[in-house]
Amino acid sequence: MKSIRRTLTVALSAVGLLAAVTGCSTGSGSANGAKTGTTSSVNSSGKPVTLTFLHWRGEDVPEFNKLIADFHKLHPNINVQMKVIPSNQYIAQAQADLTGPHGADVFTSFPGSEFNAIEKAGLYTDLTHQPFIKNFNPNLIQAGQDKGKQLAIPYQVVFNMPVYNKGLFKKLNLSVPTNWNGFLKLCQTLKNHGYTPIVFAGEVSAGQFFNDMVMNNVPDPKVFTGLQDGSSKLTDPGFLKTFEQISELAKKGYFQKGPLGTSQDAATAIFAQGKSGMLALGSYQIAPVNTDNNRAFQMGLMAPITTNSASDAKYKGIDTTTFMLGVNKNSLHKKEAEEFISYLSEPKVAAQYANATDQMVTVRNVNYTDPVLKAMEPMLNQPLRFQPMYTLTNQQVVDAVTTAVEDVISGMDPKAAAEKEQKAIDQALQQK
Repeated sequence: MKSIRRTLTVALSAVGLLAAVTGCSTGSGSANGAKTGTTSSVNSSGKPVTLTFLHWRGEDVPEFNKLIADFHKLHPNINVQMKVIPSNQYIAQAQADLTGPHGADVFTSFPGSEFNAIEKAGLYTDLTHQPFIKNFNPNLIQAGQDKGKQLAIPYQVVFNMPVYNKGLFKKLNLSVPTNWNGFLKLCQTLKNHGYTPIVFAGEVSAGQFFNDMVMNNVPDPKVFTGLQDGSSKLTDPGFLKTFEQISELAKKGYFQKGPLGTSQDAATAIFAQGKSGMLALGSYQIAPVNTDNNRAFQMGLMAPITTNSASDAKYKGIDTTTFMLGVNKNSLHKKEAEEFISYLSEPKVAAQYANATDQMVTVRNVNYTDPVLKAMEPMLNQPLRFQPMYTLTNQQVVDAVTTAVEDVISGMDPKAAAEKEQKAIDQALQQK
């Protein structure tokens, strides 16, 4: 993800906002839909309206096609056409689609620095007073808020913590560890039996895995976000401890060979083949694993506990609310776009989407019937921390943190890596 974010950063700095980012690939998936019903002001002329729905989840296209077809039955004058950009290109390419009157009407965005960039560009329509807001769990949609306004609505709840092979754990009589020594013993046991303890997915895992490692080492969110105002340093004890522990995992051979050069798809394939104990991504990767191996084994979620004892750990895992639905401020069909989001917010519709795609949602009163989701549902009752990396809104700071992780995995001394990237952060802050 880092290279994508750097592309966005370069584009923003080159032209001030998002308009200069060029190129937009389209994906598959289109269906029809339109307006009959609850809001008389919508499409009052009766003329057909075509909405473009822009997102990155190509694997969800079949289910969205079904939902869009149902939406069209309810609203015959609103057509919805999907445009799907692969996730590894989305951040850079989607921005171009949002500028101008003929861009996407409904679009998704990531929380954190991406949300912040789009907000500064003035491309969100304020949804604060929309009636459908009440359908969402208020505690799960805060990532889409700014200055008291609900600009985007996170639709998915994702657990950004390693996925583990339950079948392999049972075979080797392993349990989920509750402290750092236990985690190291787990990794060594997996290695001793010929399995890769942790499959690392290059640049994606650099940020994802860091979230889990840092969550209890730096539990105070002000210390983490303090990297952006200079009140905290990457060389501070909590951050340095995190880099040292990641270095320990790398030196002991607990990652596969060439972890930084392993793509997300390749890492998923290795894990799906049953060759490793853990996949350093998150719950969003469970569905692709099931697709790759036809549900060959059950999976669970576990975050490394980096403290010496279980009682010292404040958090048990990381969650993120993402796939944030927004209405393009440049859209010529805002009312129709809001009607489409309203439809997606209905509990039965959200349940249909969730159970078909293995994605938990932020909508209230959803009945999860899919076994994968039923297994994950208890995580909502655990002490979870919102993904720390998404609380950073300065992209240069984000890049510095992930680069330090990559340097450490490559063999650089943790303190040297922290010092090097802290200098990069200091330079970035001086440019503000």
